[in-house]
Amino acid sequence: MAAPVAAAAVRAVRWAVRAASAGPLLLGPARVVQSCAPRAAALPARWSGSSSALGSILGIPAEKPSDALGQHPPPVATNEKEQNRLLRDRPDQPQNPKVLRIAIIGAPNAGKSTLSNQLLGRKVFPVSKKVHTTRCKARGVVTYEDTQLIILDTPGLTSPFKAKRHKLDEAMLTDPWDSMKHADLVLVLVDVSDHWTRNSLSKEVLKCLSEFRHIPSVLVLNKVDLLKKKHILLELVTELTEGVVNGKKLEETDPAQEGSSLDSSSNTRASESSLVTEEVQGPRDLKNKKGWPGFQEIFMLAALHGEEVDTLKRYLLMQAKPGPWEFHSGVLTSQSPQEICDNIIREKILEYLPLEVPYGVIQVTEMWEEGPSGELLIVQNLVVPRKSHMMMLIGREGKVISRIAQEAGQDLMNVFLCDVRLKLKVEMKS
Repeated sequence: MAAPVAAAAVRAVRWAVRAASAGPLLLGPARVVQSCAPRAAALPARWSGSSSALGSILGIPAEKPSDALGQHPPPVATNEKEQNRLLRDRPDQPQNPKVLRIAIIGAPNAGKSTLSNQLLGRKVFPVSKKVHTTRCKARGVVTYEDTQLIILDTPGLTSPFKAKRHKLDEAMLTDPWDSMKHADLVLVLVDVSDHWTRNSLSKEVLKCLSEFRHIPSVLVLNKVDLLKKKHILLELVTELTEGVVNGKKLEETDPAQEGSSLDSSSNTRASESSLVTEEVQGPRDLKNKKGWPGFQEIFMLAALHGEEVDTLKRYLLMQAKPGPWEFHSGVLTSQSPQEICDNIIREKILEYLPLEVPYGVIQVTEMWEEGPSGELLIVQNLVVPRKSHMMMLIGREGKVISRIAQEAGQDLMNVFLCDVRLKLKVEMKS
């Protein structure tokens, strides 16, 4: 790779921020980003895509997102036997297959499951504004031409104290670490809209990176669309990487020395001179650490809206190495249909119930069968510990439970690609 996409992005942000104070700047940095991006015949990489963070800074109008990577992933089987058969089937891999196992880690509610769903092209992982929506590790599978990406969606890295507070299983503490053991690459997701946590990586994330420093890592800044002051991106990059990306130190340059003429050739020369190669050692003492100097690349995106997710997806496909596939191309996730259903219903419960109330709801599936017209019939009991919780879950005139059933049913139809009739019942624990 001639010049890292990450370094080009950081330089473009720097020039854009400086230009904002000096005067209007439109196309100069965009040309630099494109000229520095890695080239591949099958997978053209372009950082400043439609509605990206850089596009917003540079004033580039939004474009229609490309569907070059394919937007038609396979549905999940509604029958558990069929899903298990697919999981057991020998992979229908091509002659020279490639594979990449990706662990996505970060603080709770950073958007890991949202990003996983966008990479997969279908929602199979639960998403909620509440923390600890993902309760256990699960795998998603992206199959594109001769390449298979295996996405290890993990619970947010948390401390034993917080796990006890939210009554979380021990797996919530161990699953992210187990996923790292099987990963070829790790994505570290940071929510840049959270001004309380965005300026430093959590101790749990730093500990994980330090323990597995031999695994290549990539920094992903998420929710950039919620950031009103875009110049903060450069500050965050400097703090979260300790000023080092891909083994090279990012040095500030004097804008007066760069000159006001920002044609593509002069920009390229200036950008190359702003990088100084140095050996990067992993931090041994994490007590006072805020960032990680071992990231190979940086990406800025808005996972909820799918902005710049394809840019990251192309990069991941290019990182795949020769190796056998793990799954048949018809597999989208390692989860069973019932697990997906439970998670999606619980996602809605987390959204509509306040505070700690959702974490005490127990789900019991009473019926799961195919109807006469091929529709999926599901009946689930929601068991709560108190009458007050039951009243909150049902809502006035049954509006809350009806909305949960309606929204969950729609999500399940999108996962299974069939008609779903979902009925929810609420009862108090005896």
